[in-house]
Amino acid sequence: MHAPYLVNIASPNHGFHERSLELVARSVAACEVAGAAGFVVHAGAGGPHDASAARERAAEVLRSALGLAGRTRVIVELMAGTAGAVASTFAEARALFDLVGDERLALCIDTCHLFAAGYGLDAPDGVAACFEDLCAHGLAERLVLMHANDAKGERGSRRDRHERIGEGRIGIEGFAAIVRRPEVRALDVVLETPADRDQRIRELDLLRNLAA
Repeated sequence: MHAPYLVNIASPNHGFHERSLELVARSVAACEVAGAAGFVVHAGAGGPHDASAARERAAEVLRSALGLAGRTRVIVELMAGTAGAVASTFAEARALFDLVGDERLALCIDTCHLFAAGYGLDAPDGVAACFEDLCAHGLAERLVLMHANDAKGERGSRRDRHERIGEGRIGIEGFAAIVRRPEVRALDVVLETPADRDQRIRELDLLRNLAA
């Protein structure tokens, strides 16, 4: 289950932050009742304010969610490097995870987000560097989910604009390198590309063939 997109766990607006905390709590409770395997929430954005304060606000919500979670994994999705984002890079994710201080907290990566944040997923050497960074920050074992999306924008554009697999800036060569990574092979993968049912089937088949 994915958190509603109106949630911002790092919001500097006190009222909005409190509503986000409440909505996350209700969502985790619903996941527990439904038997959902995981609950995904964006790392949040704090606007043009103190980054450490934004990270603490995000950590507060995540600690609360983990306190309510039993079978459901709480999963943080990295963002696209948009203004004030708490965690778009693995270094930023490490800082957030350390602040939360709970080994149960898991990680979700989005290929479009990583590319927009500056990781060179459009070439094999860039893909290798990205996953080396993941491992260097001790997050490989926390990674449980990948959103596979090509990107409309340039690398480092900080724009969260999804494109169909192979039709964006990451491209076929990039996705071939991504899906063959050992850190990815055992992951659940979700497509969030602009597509109808038939196009989605074609994209899934493409990813399977690239991974073969």
